[in-house]
Amino acid sequence: MPIDFPNSPTNGDLYSAGGKNWQYNGSAWVLLGVSTTVTLADDSVTTAKIASDAVTTAKITNNAVTTAKIAAGAVSTAGMADNAVTQAKMASTLSAVTICTSSTKPASPFTGQVIFETDTNKMRIWLGSQWSGGTAHVGELSVEYLVIAGGGGGGGANTGSGGFGGGGAGEFATSTTVLSVGTVAVTVGGGGSAGGPGSNDGTSGSNSVFGSVKTSVGGAGGPSATKNGLSGASGSGGGSGGPTPGTGGTGTAGNNGGNGINASPNFGAGGGGGAGAVGGNGTSTTGGAGGAGSASSITGSSVTYAGGGGGGTYASGGTPGSGGAGGGGAGGQNAATATSATANTGGGGGGGGSNASAGGTGGAGGSGIVIVRYLTAEAIGYTITGGTKVVGPAGAPTYTVHTFTSVGTFSLVVA
Repeated sequence: MPIDFPNSPTNGDLYSAGGKNWQYNGSAWVLLGVSTTVTLADDSVTTAKIASDAVTTAKITNNAVTTAKIAAGAVSTAGMADNAVTQAKMASTLSAVTICTSSTKPASPFTGQVIFETDTNKMRIWLGSQWSGGTAHVGELSVEYLVIAGGGGGGGANTGSGGFGGGGAGEFATSTTVLSVGTVAVTVGGGGSAGGPGSNDGTSGSNSVFGSVKTSVGGAGGPSATKNGLSGASGSGGGSGGPTPGTGGTGTAGNNGGNGINASPNFGAGGGGGAGAVGGNGTSTTGGAGGAGSASSITGSSVTYAGGGGGGTYASGGTPGSGGAGGGGAGGQNAATATSATANTGGGGGGGGSNASAGGTGGAGGSGIVIVRYLTAEAIGYTITGGTKVVGPAGAPTYTVHTFTSVGTFSLVVA
């Protein structure tokens, strides 16, 4: 239907008809946008009632809400509205750990609130009327260790009396433990001295110590003429051979020594006990072999330690006992000096031999060793020193190994 606009309008005049609005711009009537009133039935605002893209980032003034525009202390427990979220109104399962010191604990704690005191390293809980005694937390590291004591020296031979017993191996001990931050004293036991000509017993090896974690006992020395093997807590000496032969000594943490024999022509002595096996018995022609040691892969490859010393024999025709696998020394014959054990294996020294005109010297026991290792990945955040430190080759898992061949300390410090 035709629209009857006013005659002689002036610039800016408005005219409405049929639900539409026009405005006169000085030369013509211009149709304006249609006004629409949106009424929400339940006065709620929902996604469905908001036009697509009605609120966009572009429509929000740049930096409209900034830290500078928030009044100091505007968000605080005291300044929150009655229905605001406060720590006291939170369920206990939602509360976090509050970091503080022993003198700056929360003034108004809620039951079940957990705090950690940085000056005492204690974690405490508010019990409703008082703080709990708390649990002290310290850095700790799981380590594997190998502690081997010094081996015993082989027995010395007197003139014309037969073969003499090999020394026992030092105790072989390996396990795991958890160390706290601090230092652990390490002692590496020396090998026992060899018995000299003239019926001298070999001496026992010295203990090796890894702090309060483990003390390994030195191996027993080998006996001289007409004696039983020397007994000890670790590997024990072999019995002497000859007209009055001896039996092997008894070991409690290690193995027994072998028996000597009264049988010509060579009167073999018994071998010393090793970490993994008893010492061999002497025969009429041979000395008993030293008992085999035990293997460990703590360094990354398998190494055998703590073999017993071999037994000696009489005159030139006999065959002295071989040293036990793991550093044990071979026995002597015909007054020749027996073989000493390998250093840092805890092996026993070989027993001496003799002939009709001279006696022989036994072999010295081998010194011990202490080895500690841990997973390299678990040591992040610590500074760890002591012994000879080697980080294993890349792989899974990778270990760091500390080897001690003399006295020292294993130190674990938070970096």
